[in-house]
Amino acid sequence: MSDLEIRPVPEADLDRMINFADLVFHGRTADDEYERYRWLPRRSERIGTYAGDTLVGQLAAFPMRLSVPGALLDCSAVTYVGVLPTHRRRGVLTSMMERMHADAIAANRPVAALWASQSAIYGRYGFGNADRAIGLEIDTSRPLKLRTEPDPRPLRLIDREAAAEVIGPIHTRAIERRPGGLVRDAEWWLQNVLPSEDEEDDDLSEPRIAVMDGDPGGYAVYRTHHSGRGTVHLVDLEADTPQVEAALWRYLSEIDLTDRVKADSRPVDDLIPYMAADPDQVTVKSEYGALWIRLIDAPAALRARSWASADSLVIDLHDARLPANQGRWRLAAGACEQTGDAPDLTLNTTELAAAYLGGVSLRMLARLGVVTEHTPGAAERLDRAFSVPLAPYTNDGF
Repeated sequence: MSDLEIRPVPEADLDRMINFADLVFHGRTADDEYERYRWLPRRSERIGTYAGDTLVGQLAAFPMRLSVPGALLDCSAVTYVGVLPTHRRRGVLTSMMERMHADAIAANRPVAALWASQSAIYGRYGFGNADRAIGLEIDTSRPLKLRTEPDPRPLRLIDREAAAEVIGPIHTRAIERRPGGLVRDAEWWLQNVLPSEDEEDDDLSEPRIAVMDGDPGGYAVYRTHHSGRGTVHLVDLEADTPQVEAALWRYLSEIDLTDRVKADSRPVDDLIPYMAADPDQVTVKSEYGALWIRLIDAPAALRARSWASADSLVIDLHDARLPANQGRWRLAAGACEQTGDAPDLTLNTTELAAAYLGGVSLRMLARLGVVTEHTPGAAERLDRAFSVPLAPYTNDGF
């Protein structure tokens, strides 16, 4: 790294960052597409590694708020990470991560989050895979009968420009119930959730938004594709009650000239596989790791989240990259204080981050041998304290 310099990437180089991402991720941005993608690096803290004037590594972190059990926590959402193949194994990524950590600490953001393109990389930097998602498909060539009686109130369609105002509050209520979601502002709704064109499939329609107004309320964001089998592609669905959710699924299943609904991202405890009267109509096609979490200020993050029990125990936490996290900590609801007491568990921040949202079992990690249990039953006790009513889920890619 002696010939390399870490410094901010200027706003004038946003297109340069897009081209860099195309190079390392084997993509291609057409001349008329740059404006579509500039918004994300523009709102980010942009970290570059330079060899002279040549950008050889980059990382972007944009400030967001992440829903954690019982709280909304300031978060560094990390994206646009890459190193030129000519400059690998020279500590470039490590140096940029260290700068990101320092920036987050200075800004009082106790956690960072990312989607891992290569999951083996980020565990080395203290990130743990904290939630999962499923992809599913519903056969709607015949009526979808539901075990839950749908809410009888009418739905209406709204324009994408009205999303932040109309369905934003519904989404906010949803992420307060279920950890793992990101707080969306108006730009995030328009650019990330509701772009006019789908990034993966140009043949898909513009986004459609069906809303059930009121409290309880709900919404479904979807696109349609009419080539061969007419397909409804679900982008996002949130509902305050199972009855509203049933009404939205019924609506999606009855759209004319379609015979299936595809949802590439739903919570692992989604209701529709159980709500369908005929379970064979709903097929879970995939399950995959979703958001990765890094506890940058582990004590602050632990104090912020709620507990599901009145227990108290001591962990011996290891963190080779952020020494301030290391040591023995007595944990309880709303408390994380250093102690000299003997530990009940020994673990590192990667495993603690994975369990932090309540979606990964520390008992299982202890069985694997990556968490050491000194007090019998301690892992299960911390699992109970970390447990959440709804599985963590993230439906915001970045």
